[in-house]
Amino acid sequence: MDYHKDRFQDASVLVFKKDELIAVFPANAQKDQIISHQGLSYGGLVLKSKVYFSDVLLVFQAILEFYHSEGIQSMTIKTLPRIYNRMPSDEIDYLLFKLEASLVRRDVTSVIGNDTSSLGRSSNRERGLKKALKNNLELRESQGFEEFWNSILIPNLKQKHKTSPTHSLDEITLLKEKFPNHIRQFNAYKNDRLVAGVTIFETEQVAHAQYISAGEDKQELGSLDFVFDKLINDIFRDKPYFDFGISNENNGQHINEGLLKWKEDFGARTVVHDHYQFSTENYKNLKSVFI
Repeated sequence: MDYHKDRFQDASVLVFKKDELIAVFPANAQKDQIISHQGLSYGGLVLKSKVYFSDVLLVFQAILEFYHSEGIQSMTIKTLPRIYNRMPSDEIDYLLFKLEASLVRRDVTSVIGNDTSSLGRSSNRERGLKKALKNNLELRESQGFEEFWNSILIPNLKQKHKTSPTHSLDEITLLKEKFPNHIRQFNAYKNDRLVAGVTIFETEQVAHAQYISAGEDKQELGSLDFVFDKLINDIFRDKPYFDFGISNENNGQHINEGLLKWKEDFGARTVVHDHYQFSTENYKNLKSVFI
């Protein structure tokens, strides 16, 4: 998270059991509030695989007690969608219940799982793919991001949304250097002309489409249909989940209907991404869990 440390007041903590690191809680501070790190797409408590429920209970209690002693009044935590877990890990969900946490935001992310891949593409997506095949598009994996960022992504975001990518070109390049096997760029070309691209953040369980963008002729070429057909059915075919990302706006209160429908047309279905808020003083509630 060093690349954007100037944007957030880091307040992350490490938790040790004797001399062994067993948990990490990435977070940033805003006045008297702790927020599950706003610089990360997903958040929550990162745990070693061999910890038990009793360990998680003590870890979270210690984290909250520490923050409370530092004058922090409340915490907002982003829970990690279950598709990203390598094993069952709903301990935090139970502890949030004990902490009397309130659900303050719920996003919907669109996901294709191995068990739902049979849903297949809609007729719209099939027509798009046929256009792409007719246009002889070619998919290439690129080790750099400059062409996609400067030719398609930045211009599109500026024109359509008057914004810019969450990651600058320098930042995404730095992340690629640090995690070369987990951040991948796939570009589609027609006669060596870049027409579309998708940036993938890859974990053991999930291929997540972080950035999706195409040229103005995407409808005529079927360029995004082509890219996603290759990613879903070829490159990441054996990945348990393919995640298109959220379609929410206004802090989760609204859904971009057209965007959601476009993702569902590939066979994706909804998984929620929750945000909870509670008082750090409620750490005392965790002292009476076991009987």
